[in-house]
Amino acid sequence: MPDTIEKLVTTIRSRKGGDIKSSYTSFLLSKGNDHCLNKLKEELTELEDAIKNNKNKVNETADVIYHLLVALESAEINFDDIKKELRKREGT
Repeated sequence: MPDTIEKLVTTIRSRKGGDIKSSYTSFLLSKGNDHCLNKLKEELTELEDAIKNNKNKVNETADVIYHLLVALESAEINFDDIKKELRKREGT
């Protein structure tokens, strides 16, 4: 799984400043932090509904993870820094 997340982070980074007509990720990143955060909130609401209704939980979870990573990139939060922080918390 870590490789999957790493690849997704790399792909998201590579799409920053890309063609917004051919890449949804580029489009999201071009809209800025507020748009990315609003989209993340929307996806979290959809995940909440999916969990409550026991439908589409896996798809909605994947959407939340993707949009979280896009929001992090938009805010210029380095994913490696997040991994370091999580490592510090291991075993707590």
